[in-house]
Amino acid sequence: MSNLVRASRELFSRTPDETFEDFEQLCQYCSSLQEHSIDHWEPPESVTPAILENGQLGLSVRSTGQFHLNDWSFGQLCGLARVDKLTLNRLRGETALQAFNDTLPRGRKPLQVLTTDERVRSIHGASYTRLYNTELLDMVRQHAGDFVPPQKGFNGATGLYAGEQDMFCFLIDPTGWVEIGGESFAPGFFLWNSEVGRRTVGIETFWFQSICANHIVWDAMEVTTFSRKHTANVHDALPEITGLLDQLVKSRDQRRDAFVRQMTAAQTTVLGDDREAILKALTGKGIPQNSIREALNMVTSSGSRFTVFALVDALTRISGRIRHAGDRAEVDSRIGRLLTLAV
Repeated sequence: MSNLVRASRELFSRTPDETFEDFEQLCQYCSSLQEHSIDHWEPPESVTPAILENGQLGLSVRSTGQFHLNDWSFGQLCGLARVDKLTLNRLRGETALQAFNDTLPRGRKPLQVLTTDERVRSIHGASYTRLYNTELLDMVRQHAGDFVPPQKGFNGATGLYAGEQDMFCFLIDPTGWVEIGGESFAPGFFLWNSEVGRRTVGIETFWFQSICANHIVWDAMEVTTFSRKHTANVHDALPEITGLLDQLVKSRDQRRDAFVRQMTAAQTTVLGDDREAILKALTGKGIPQNSIREALNMVTSSGSRFTVFALVDALTRISGRIRHAGDRAEVDSRIGRLLTLAV
């Protein structure tokens, strides 16, 4: 088992305006951002830096007009020019403009300029293929619609984040707890994407035992990770991610059904009426004799038969009095394995 820290890194790096209370709010934000965004395909000579009316450096798109640069698109422009971003930030606007004019490459392949209202969100070459956040979120709604955010982090963050640069989604099924190897696990997943090339598109599915206030996922098992860059075949990621979500949901349903069948059998399987024979059989399972005798007395006093469920329930209540958590967990694990006695 492993501890997963993706969500914890997001919790400590996001600002309040990038945090959303629920899944629908996240979807509405991403949908609105997409609706107000326009993807311009322009020849390189039509995309040029310019000094805006406020004196700041911006970008001129010949077919549309002038736009402000945000930190991400400015960095991308510097990358295209192969000029250090920190160096350009120290120059006057006119000097930086001249530096770009001298260093930006020219060619035949068009540039993609993504704008939202009056600002440039990203600048890419022709090989970049955009995958919108809404495409992923619609898929989650269809294939894992009953998953919800975990409990809030220590700072009130929910695990649902989005901004101009990227999106991150942390969802779990709080009703999906099942017994695996005598321990309790629930399913969950991380989903991430960037419409502007800041990160890959990807998913990580898992079964976990607990989540702390720092949004570290503790004791995760069956961890599966998939990611893909935003190249020509990026949309092939959608069926891959859908398949992983479907597998997680299928595994949850199968385990949940198996657990229900096991509990039903435990409620009807009677170990017998001979107290001494039952005592001997359960002692061989590593349960202390004094606990077994007390459990037998509890079942007798309740008027119930010696079913597997009745004995496990009584033994679990007895183990709850054990002071040390480590000792209690070991005994509980042995008690949980008694459910296999059910036919």
